[in-house]
Amino acid sequence: MKATIFDIQRGSFVDGPGIRTTVFFKGCNLRCKWCHNPEGIDREIKMLFYESKCIGCKKCKSVCKSKACILCGECAIYCPSMAREICGREITPRELFDIIARDKHYYKNGGGATFSGGECLLNPDFLRETLSLCKENGIGTAIDTAGNVPYESIERVMPYTDIFLYDIKCITKELHKAGTGVSNGLILENLKRLKKDFCGRIIIRIPIIGGFNDTEEELRKIKAFLDSLEIEEVELLPYHTLGVHKYEALGIDQTEFSVPSEGQMSAFREIFK
Repeated sequence: MKATIFDIQRGSFVDGPGIRTTVFFKGCNLRCKWCHNPEGIDREIKMLFYESKCIGCKKCKSVCKSKACILCGECAIYCPSMAREICGREITPRELFDIIARDKHYYKNGGGATFSGGECLLNPDFLRETLSLCKENGIGTAIDTAGNVPYESIERVMPYTDIFLYDIKCITKELHKAGTGVSNGLILENLKRLKKDFCGRIIIRIPIIGGFNDTEEELRKIKAFLDSLEIEEVELLPYHTLGVHKYEALGIDQTEFSVPSEGQMSAFREIFK
């Protein structure tokens, strides 16, 4: 059994409590216009080309085995300016666990492994096996999900998961459809069921996107929904532009959004106190 990942970040402090190793899976069934990991949307392995880094040495052409890109990776290896990058590699649960376990001694005091994406729950059987290896070896686990999957996929991993980091973009159906390409009906229903069935922590993560959901009205709707489920742990994540260069490297267009000010973020945090 294998899955395709595009990054492993060791020593992370932003994807759950404590020091964590975060694994990013390729493949997502949402199309969020503000996505800061566009290289993780498709399951296929991709080539990123950063034109601004290219020095025109043509080393990539001289080392290419086929003279027509088949993603062998030679050009990325030998590029002196790192203008080319292969995004994606296949891995087995045991191989992934062995990487996670390297930092086991750092996971004390509540840390562990976080599985993200893309959408990691598009690989429920792979996840279940990797999570069980973590639990057998005393490593904490967290799933970062948008929730747009069959509930059976959530049930598959639930026994081996300590924390769900659950994304809520908005409540208004039409707004969600416009921003992500899909309805939020399944997402909200899955969260209701998860709150009922899961005994661990559920942490809601809300991206604050300037020009999309950055209104008091929409955030109060989210607050009311979460209150109805008696969910209290909420993280507000301000939109950033760190992923813009990835769109350029992939040769695709990106919708422009604004970064919320610190004043806005403070006001929004007050709503969720």
